Amino acid sequence: MTRDENGHPLKVSGVCFDVTDMKEGAKKDLVKLNENLLRSNNDLKQFAYIASHDLQEPLRMVSSFLQLIEKKFDDKLDNEGKEYIKYAVEGSKRMYELLNGLLAYSRIETKGDKPREVDMNEVLNNVKSNLSLVIKETNAIIYSKPLPVIFADNEQMIRLMQNLIENGIKFSKGVPQITISSSDTGDQNIISVKDNGIGIESKYFERIFKIFQRLHGPENYKGTGIGLAICKRIVERHGGKIFVESEPGKGSTFYFTIPK
Repeated sequence: MTRDENGHPLKVSGVCFDVTDMKEGAKKDLVKLNENLLRSNNDLKQFAYIASHDLQEPLRMVSSFLQLIEKKFDDKLDNEGKEYIKYAVEGSKRMYELLNGLLAYSRIETKGDKPREVDMNEVLNNVKSNLSLVIKETNAIIYSKPLPVIFADNEQMIRLMQNLIENGIKFSKGVPQITISSSDTGDQNIISVKDNGIGIESKYFERIFKIFQRLHGPENYKGTGIGLAICKRIVERHGGKIFVESEPGKGSTFYFTIPK
């Protein structure tokens, strides 16, 4: 900048660049990346559906024929042979459960219902009815405070709550005690499911929400490692977040948020 003797600007020198082409190029690249990502996600959903749906029938056939062999040749099989068949049947059943879980996971986005007003108290009643047998077998005690009416997919809320309560019962110490409550932050509802279970170390807080991630072997606790991943996907589909607070030996509290 050049100034006169009084300090007033006389002229300014500079360099200008036309970045229009650069902006258009970046925009096209971004659109292309989004298209590729969408295509990849759709391909993944289709693969998950085919892999889980089309493999179920062969697995059922394998399991059925193994059990028929065991029944027909029971008197000809020694203990070792019977044990092999038992392992094979259990393995096929576990694979069937994994495929069912994968199918459910892949359908959260594609098969979800449109959100509507959902009374979470009714959702909880449905869940307790669905779990009535395991509640009776374990003498589980389920406390609940009044829950809100939210805008959500009713069936997915049932699945979400059922997975969390089932986990609380499964990982309990002694008689399961589950407490469900909620709070209102103004722009969202927070619902919590607290249990008196074995607890979780903080370093595993993120890992437990990933698909097929288990902290305990199936010989200790039954499950596929998909339940909490399904919970996370359901909550995120509704624009919320899910997280856990826990200490080993002191139980866990799972929280999820649903925007109003």
